Amino acid sequence: MEVRDLRGKVVTIGSMVRYTGTGTSGEVSAVKVEKKQGWAKMNDSDLWYNTEYLEVFTKSETKKSRNNQDKTTAAMEKSKNMRKGLEEIAMGSELCDGGG
Repeated sequence: MEVRDLRGKVVTIGSMVRYTGTGTSGEVSAVKVEKKQGWAKMNDSDLWYNTEYLEVFTKSETKKSRNNQDKTTAAMEKSKNMRKGLEEIAMGSELCDGGG
């Protein structure tokens, strides 16, 4: 029986996979089938993952993901800097006359 990921791609030793629950990714070091369920073990974590929650990806997909992460990080930094700038603005009440 072939072990497949959530998209139907075959999971083999050496495949690069991502666990969709946490985003953990790594290289598959072992594959097994127990009770008609596929399992893959990752090198880094040394844990077994149910292959229904894994997705196989290629190195080019890794580069795309890193680019998206870099853009997200840059946007978050820009937001933090803008917030910091706004916090430094003094808000006084002497210029306001109430409304009514």
